[in-house]
Amino acid sequence: MKDEQQITVRLQDLRFFSYHGLYPEERKNGNEFIADLAIFFETGNPHPITKIEETVDYARLFEIVQSEMDNPRDLLETVATVIGERISEEFSLVNEIVVSVTKLNAPIPGFSGKVSVTYHKKK
Repeated sequence: MKDEQQITVRLQDLRFFSYHGLYPEERKNGNEFIADLAIFFETGNPHPITKIEETVDYARLFEIVQSEMDNPRDLLETVATVIGERISEEFSLVNEIVVSVTKLNAPIPGFSGKVSVTYHKKK
C-alpha cells in the first residue's frame, strides 16, 4: 500500500478594495472584500517537502487572487469560479480547491451582515 500524504495550503483573510457588483453604485464606489483559499494535494513522498516545485507556490496563488479581485465582475460567483479555475489550470497537482469571496458591505437595505460565495472543486 502506497503511503500518501495530503497537504493543504491556505491563504486566509486576504483583504481587497474592489469594484465587483451588479449595481452601478457598486462599480462606482467599490467595496471591501475578503478572499479565502484552501488548496489540497496529495504527495506520495514520505519525506518532508523541501522544494517549491513539490508544492503550491502561495505567492503565485496570491497573484492569481489579486489579479481577479482587480478585474470587476457582476457576481461574486464569477469571481470565485474564475479564481478556482485559474488555480486548477496552473497547478496540475491540486486535487481539490475551495475559494470563498466575501463582500463586507452588501448594498441590501436594512442588511448588516456579510455576503459570501464559496466555489468548491474536486478533481
